[in-house]
Amino acid sequence: MEKIKREKMMKKITGLVITTILVVFLLAGCGNTNSTGGTDISGSVATDGSTSMEKVIGALGEAFTAENPNVNFTYNPTGSGSGITAVSERRCDIGLSSRALKDEEKALGLTETVIAYDGIAIIVNSGNPVTSLSLEDIAKIYTGEITNWSKVGGDDAEIVLIGREAGSGTRDGFEAITGTKDVCQYRQELTSTGDVITTVSQNPNAIGYASLASVGDSVKAISVDGVTPSENTVKDGSYVVQRPFVLVTRTNDNLSFAAQTFFDYITSAEVSEIISNAGAVAIK
Repeated sequence: MEKIKREKMMKKITGLVITTILVVFLLAGCGNTNSTGGTDISGSVATDGSTSMEKVIGALGEAFTAENPNVNFTYNPTGSGSGITAVSERRCDIGLSSRALKDEEKALGLTETVIAYDGIAIIVNSGNPVTSLSLEDIAKIYTGEITNWSKVGGDDAEIVLIGREAGSGTRDGFEAITGTKDVCQYRQELTSTGDVITTVSQNPNAIGYASLASVGDSVKAISVDGVTPSENTVKDGSYVVQRPFVLVTRTNDNLSFAAQTFFDYITSAEVSEIISNAGAVAIK
């Protein structure tokens, strides 16, 4: 008789355990999941760096927070060099650079992840009759060998050289590709992509360079060696003035759950259309 009672008791206990497990799974299944893989993700994601990446990182941040409204996403447009320093000094989660990391930066314990490629557009004032330059002519213009627009098919006017400040990823990319590092004769060195575009738009004799993703109708992007800058020509490599858009993280540090989820999302294939719509070329 005692044995029968024990067996009944064990059956009741087993039944309660099974019921409890089922309830737990059902409750878990009712959580708010989303395409980024999170369930009620909260926290903050701080990014800092390249002004050229503003449209791309802004669009990605907007899409991510639309699905994760409890995450506070921030972007601080300080320039590539400053963004790399910020992540190295743990002042942000993810640094943004529009150039590859240098060996000495990697030696500091930083890792780069390329999420897209961007053309560096050579821009002139909309009223400038020049529509194309060779890479050689661009180098000669920026080093002061060619100083008048008439020498390259334009008006008889002095060329005004506009560029970015030292430490800018756009400047590093431009000077590396044109072979003009440390020898450019800039009239003005500006601290953002937007400032370069605005200055060129207001000066009929100016020439500058800016992220293709940021160039609108206020200036004219000219062709280089006969190739017009576009998503297709950047992707196939025929437009040679291009550089990577890079995420910078600390090699031996783990990101917070929110920052890691954001990182995984923006490096996935599902964001390629968002990147493309922002004017850059996704790698996936």
